[in-house]
Amino acid sequence: MYHISRLHVRFAIKLAFAIVLALFIGFHFNLETPRWAVLTAAIVAAGPAFAAGGEPYSGAIRYRGMLRIIGTFIGCAAALMIIISFIRAPVVMLLVCCLWAGFCTWMSSLVRVENSYAWGLSGYTALIIVIAIQAAPLTTPQFAIERCSEIIIGIVCAIVADLLFSPRSIKQEIDKELDSLLVEQYRLMQVCLAHEDKNEVDKTWGNLVRRVTALNGMRNNLNMESSRWERANRRLKAINTLLLTQITQACETFLMQNSRPPYIHPIIRQILATNAETPADVHKQLKKLRRVISALGEKSTPVSISRWVGASTRYLLLKQGVITHAPISAVEEEILQDEVVIKVESAEGHHAMINFWRTTISCMLGSLFWLWTGWLSGSGAMVMIAVVTSLAMRLPNPRMVALDFLYGMLMALPIGAFYFLVIMPSTQQSFLLLCISLALLGFFIGIEVQKRRLGSLGTLAGTINIIVLDNPMTFHFNVFLDSALGQIIGCFLALMVILLVRDNSKERTGRTLLHQFVSAAVSALTTNKTRRKENHLPALYQQLFLLLNRFPGDIDRYRLALTLIILHQRLRDAPIPVNEELSAFHRQLRKTANRVLSESNDSKRQREYLQLLAELEVYQDKLQRWSASPQTVESVKRLAEILHKYKHTLINA
Repeated sequence: MYHISRLHVRFAIKLAFAIVLALFIGFHFNLETPRWAVLTAAIVAAGPAFAAGGEPYSGAIRYRGMLRIIGTFIGCAAALMIIISFIRAPVVMLLVCCLWAGFCTWMSSLVRVENSYAWGLSGYTALIIVIAIQAAPLTTPQFAIERCSEIIIGIVCAIVADLLFSPRSIKQEIDKELDSLLVEQYRLMQVCLAHEDKNEVDKTWGNLVRRVTALNGMRNNLNMESSRWERANRRLKAINTLLLTQITQACETFLMQNSRPPYIHPIIRQILATNAETPADVHKQLKKLRRVISALGEKSTPVSISRWVGASTRYLLLKQGVITHAPISAVEEEILQDEVVIKVESAEGHHAMINFWRTTISCMLGSLFWLWTGWLSGSGAMVMIAVVTSLAMRLPNPRMVALDFLYGMLMALPIGAFYFLVIMPSTQQSFLLLCISLALLGFFIGIEVQKRRLGSLGTLAGTINIIVLDNPMTFHFNVFLDSALGQIIGCFLALMVILLVRDNSKERTGRTLLHQFVSAAVSALTTNKTRRKENHLPALYQQLFLLLNRFPGDIDRYRLALTLIILHQRLRDAPIPVNEELSAFHRQLRKTANRVLSESNDSKRQREYLQLLAELEVYQDKLQRWSASPQTVESVKRLAEILHKYKHTLINA
C-alpha cells in the first residue's frame, strides 16, 4: 500500500496552483490558446516529480523550465527557417521538418541526460509550428511568437508555484550522504584488504559507484537550487574525484593480492580490521593510519593504501567544508585547483543514430497518414508521434515511456469527455468554478504522478490538451473526439515504430566503452606534464556506470573495465623516463589506440588491435633500455597482459 505523506500533498497543491495561475493569466490577458500555458505549467511541474518519484528538489523545476524555454526558441527558429526555405513545397517542408525532429533526437541522445530535454522539445516544437501554418501561412511569425509567450507564461507559473510552496532543499540529503559514503568507503577497503569473496567485493564497489554517481547528480541539483551554493558545488566536484580515487585504490588493493601479494604491516591490517560505524570512528582510524604510515615510511606501505588514506583525508577536509558552508581555506583551494577534469566522448553514437531513424520514420509515417486520410486531427496524431519519440528515446526504456503515453491518452478520453460534456459547460458563468475544477484535476493526478503510476503523466497532459481551453471557448463534440482519437492513434503508431525498429546498439556500445577504457590507459603513457595532470577518472567512472546500466549482471565486463581504470591510474603516476624517443613512441601508441576506438570494420579493428599489442611489446623493450623504474615496467607489462588475455572480448564483444 502506498502511503501519502505531507510532501506528496504539498506537491499536489503546488501543481494545482501552477495550473490555476497559468489559466488565470491566460484568460486575463486574452491569450488565443491559454491551454498551451496551462499545459506547459503542468508538464514543467509534474515531469520532475514523475522522474523523482516524489516532490522534486528545489531547482529541478526551474532547470526544466529553462530547458523548455531554450528548446522552444530553438524549435521556433528552426521552424521559421524551414518555412522560409520550403514554403512553396509543403510536402517537402513537412519531410524536412521530420528530419529536423530526428536530428534533435540524435542530438539529445549524445548530450547529458539532464540537458536532452531541450533538444527533444525543439524537434517537436518545429513540427507543431509547421503543421499549424498549413491552414494559415501568413500567420507563421505571429503563431511562433504566441507559442513562445504562452510557454514562458506557463514556465513562470510553475516556478512561482514552486517558490511559494516551500521548495525542498537537497542540501540536508547531501550532508547525510557524505557521512554515509565515508563509512562505506572504509568498509570497501576492509573487504578488499581482507581479500574476501569476489562477489562480495563486486557487490560493494558496484553499489558505491552507483551512490557516487547519484551524489554527483545531487550536486547538479544543488547547483540549480541557488547561486549561494557555489562553494559547496566546487567542493563536491572535487569530492566526486576523491570518492572515485578511493574506490580505485581499494580495488587495486584487492587485485594486488591475487598474483603477488605485497607486504602489508600487521599494524595496518589490525587498524583496518577494526569496524567503524560512524564518520567519527572512521576519522579516528584514519588518524591512526596516518601516524603508522608516517612512522613506517611510504616504502613499507603499499602505494594503493597510502593513496587511499591521502584521498580519505582530503575527503574529510572538503566534506566538513560542504556541511558547514565555511569559506574555502588555502589548503582546500590547493586541492580544488589540483587537476583538470577531462570529459569523454559519448559511446552511444550508434544508439543515437537508431533514435534518429526511429523519430524520423515515425514522423514521416504520421505525415503520410495525415496526407492520405485528410483527417483534420491527423495533425494531432503526428504531433503526438513526434512528442513520444523525441522524449522516449533518451531514456533507458523507450517502450515503457511510449506505453505510459498510450495509457495516459486512453485515460484522458473518459476524463476529458467528463470535463468537456459536464464540467466545462457548467462553469461558463463562473471562472472560479472553472479554476476549482482544474485544480482538483491537477491535485489528484499530482498524487498519482508522485507514485510513478503508469499513464499518470500522459493523462494529465492529454486531458488538458483535449478539453476546451481556447479563447473563446467553443464546444463541438466531433472536434473533441477527433482530437482525443488523434492523440491515441499517434501514441500507438509511435509505440509500433519503437517496437519494429529494433535497437541493436547494445553490443556496439559495450565494445566502444571497453575501447575507451583501453584508450584512456594508453593515453596515460606520457611525459607531458600538462597531460599527466589531466584527470580522466570522473569520465571513466561515468562510462563504467553506463556499462553497469547497459549490462546488468555482466561481472566479467565490470572487472575488465575496473582493471583498466586501475591501470590508467597506475600509469598516470608512474615515473616514465623523459626523452624524445619515448615521447614519439607515446604519440604512436595513442594514435594506434584511437584507431582501434574509431574503426567500425571488424577486420581492420582486429589489425589495429594486434598492432597495438605489438607496439606495447616494443615499448617494454624501450623502457628496459632507458632504465625505467620497476613500477613503470611492471604496469606496462600488466596492461599488455590484460589486452592480450581479453583480446577476443575487446575485438569481438
